[in-house]
Amino acid sequence: MSKVTVVGAGNVGATAANVIALREVADEVVMIDIKEGVSEGKAMDMMQTANLLDMNTRITGVTNNYEATKDSDVVVITSGIPRKPGMTREELIGVNAGIVKQVTESVLAHSPNAVIVCVSNPMDTMTYLIHKVSGLPKNRIIGMGGALDSSRFKYYLSKALNANPNEVEGFVIGGHGDTTMIPMKRFATLRGVPVTEFLSAEELDKVAADTMVGGATLTKLLGTSAWYAPGAATAEVVEAVLHDQDAVIPCSALLEGEYGENDLCIGVPCVLGKGGIKKILELNLNEEEKALFQKSAEAVHKTNAALPC
Repeated sequence: MSKVTVVGAGNVGATAANVIALREVADEVVMIDIKEGVSEGKAMDMMQTANLLDMNTRITGVTNNYEATKDSDVVVITSGIPRKPGMTREELIGVNAGIVKQVTESVLAHSPNAVIVCVSNPMDTMTYLIHKVSGLPKNRIIGMGGALDSSRFKYYLSKALNANPNEVEGFVIGGHGDTTMIPMKRFATLRGVPVTEFLSAEELDKVAADTMVGGATLTKLLGTSAWYAPGAATAEVVEAVLHDQDAVIPCSALLEGEYGENDLCIGVPCVLGKGGIKKILELNLNEEEKALFQKSAEAVHKTNAALPC
């Protein structure tokens, strides 16, 4: 019997829980929130779709009762305040750091063997904070951002190519921020063919630029952070871990010499499976990509320095 806890029953957390349940990634999903009735109501609403959608996963919701999360295999942390229009992810650090620290300690008290998936922003820095406060092995802490950024990159690629999104491959590395992520244009393909065969350098640059502000674009339109794609990207990471898929997914991982960096969580291609991050894949970056990655790493280091611990 597999169990997933989602901390935070807001838009992203609830969507992640719903996708995990619909895809039957786990046998049980527990949503926990600080606001009375929210997780309970959303869980009940989802369970009322079980017969309609032939769903077999059991979903429950609780308020501040971490005992209900006991023995979770994976814990997803979405807690914290979302972005507002014009707000950077980095501006959330003061409030969200305290929340993520408390949540990490609470979930590990009841699920000491869990893999933790961090969604809270600024995501790379919150992932780093979880490493610092938990003392867990590096493989058991995963930052979700690269999965989401890569999905957005593939969306914009498919639009530029006028192609089925499921036939497009591409990924993003670097920090999960509007100025720090690095869409890897050189590796993008359409049905295995490099997209440079179909798109000009200018068109590909626009795809990359649109990807980098993909989250901000949605925040401006919606008045708050997006949730469908972030929730689904989170579910993809959870599924790769629980089902031991050995899936290659860009995630924020703690680097210890890889890509020339140390003591830093940042987006890199990872092999995900049982136990979390099985391996970090170190790409042979060209000089331009190396420079971009170094610049991104410096920005994440700077944000980390603002942590209150």
